[in-house]
Amino acid sequence: MSKILEINNLSINFATRDGSFTAVNNISFDIEKNKTMALVGESGSGKSVTAMSILQLLPRPQATYGKESSIKFNNKEIIDAAKEDLLSIRGNIVSMIFQEPMTSLNPYHRVGNQITESILLHSNVSKKEAIKEAMDLMSLVEIDDVGRRFYSYPHELSGGQRQRIMIAMALVNKPELLIADEPTTALDVTIQAQILDLMGKLKTELGMSILFITHDLGLVQEFSDQVCVMKNGEIVEQGDTNEVFENPSHAYTKKLLDAEPQPKPIEDIDKTPVIEINNLNVFYNTPSANPFKKERFHAVKDISLNIYKNTTIGLVGESGSGKSTLGRAIASLIPYEGDISYEGKNLKSNSSKEAKELKKHVQIVFQDPYGSLSPRMTIGEIVGEGLGVHFKLSRNERDQKIDKVLSDVGIESSAKNKYPHEFSGGQRQRVAIARSLIMNPAFMILDEPTSALDRSIQIQVIDLLKDIQNEYGLTYLFISHDLKVIRSMSDFIFVMKDGMIVESGLSHQVFDNPKEEYTKKLLSAALRYASN
Repeated sequence: MSKILEINNLSINFATRDGSFTAVNNISFDIEKNKTMALVGESGSGKSVTAMSILQLLPRPQATYGKESSIKFNNKEIIDAAKEDLLSIRGNIVSMIFQEPMTSLNPYHRVGNQITESILLHSNVSKKEAIKEAMDLMSLVEIDDVGRRFYSYPHELSGGQRQRIMIAMALVNKPELLIADEPTTALDVTIQAQILDLMGKLKTELGMSILFITHDLGLVQEFSDQVCVMKNGEIVEQGDTNEVFENPSHAYTKKLLDAEPQPKPIEDIDKTPVIEINNLNVFYNTPSANPFKKERFHAVKDISLNIYKNTTIGLVGESGSGKSTLGRAIASLIPYEGDISYEGKNLKSNSSKEAKELKKHVQIVFQDPYGSLSPRMTIGEIVGEGLGVHFKLSRNERDQKIDKVLSDVGIESSAKNKYPHEFSGGQRQRVAIARSLIMNPAFMILDEPTSALDRSIQIQVIDLLKDIQNEYGLTYLFISHDLKVIRSMSDFIFVMKDGMIVESGLSHQVFDNPKEEYTKKLLSAALRYASN
């Protein structure tokens, strides 16, 4: 079998304020034509740096390669290749799906125009033909209501919808090699299954090879032919996927395979409501092909529910079902109709002083950590920012709180002077969690807080959130597409579809005896990728 990509003795170093840092240390692997190679490992292990090096996207001169490092694509050396050669490869022969779509899509252009631009850049077609092809691609990756979504801006789409736009753009030119860096992280289980089936179909039809980077071992076993396991910049095990999964030889591989969240035990529940929601509706003004005409989209439809003290509500549903919109409404981040009360106080009918006090008690952790962390602030400044607004603390007290909360989420306090771009996606998500935890809130909205984390770190964060909940009597609204994580965290499950709650109940009842066909569909798709 011919090799399409050959990586030999690859070492990558970064120059930092604290000296040189080795991100990748002397790794070697090949990808064969029409095969899928999975690159797995915990956050910060060097997976994404390796992927970025293939297209020479790492910043120079901060990033340097070892003398013996070699990356060959179709027998042509990539490292230090001429700019013209790299431009002919990027996006044309080799495409990449990035982990965080919000940072890869232009916020000032409609998503349809961005796909159209990619087609026009690489194909000799008319604009009308390019628009039709862009809409066909959006349909192919299961974007609903393409006629409307084509004219949406990135911020008007859910995380899963943005990721599907990125996948559509990557597939525009039917590449020989597709580098997929966590391509399904932001997707719910049903769309995840559809996207992977689509990528598998295109791989077969086009003879395409795939470098699949993920922390989800269930997906690796289902989707890849070969696997490389990375730890601290080194490949500690590689080989045929089935063989590695059935007979792992390295202790680290065994640790990853054994990492599995366990269902939350059934406990007595105090029926004291912390949050009361009555007849909640959220509408969006949406763009259309006619710039002078505004349409209203009904995102959340007449929802009423109570969230009880010291419990966790698990909110599940497909991308675009209204989960994140409901969370943002509860946090008073968007306009809504209806009533939301915190401990009996209506969030709408309070003075500015009372509203500020209430905000301290209701915190939210967003799905996209890179988009919610200021790139101009250090991690310490980001985490401690809210303290200056809501508390009167000395500099020493402030620093102690920052150090403790960073330690609680698994980040060394010595890293507080670094900036967000110096951290991996999973590390940035832990910073986002720390920023909310430091406020010592009573109620936290967790919008996909573990989606960017590998399974072993997910379990650490889940255990951390449970410990903090028990210690401080915290209440959570936990939004996720990962049903194993939801089951591990939640006392109650609410299932959303098209802006409505279609099923709800105690966690074990919904998981063991789902009543609605939609819930059964979600659970079936989740079980398809069970990693054990």
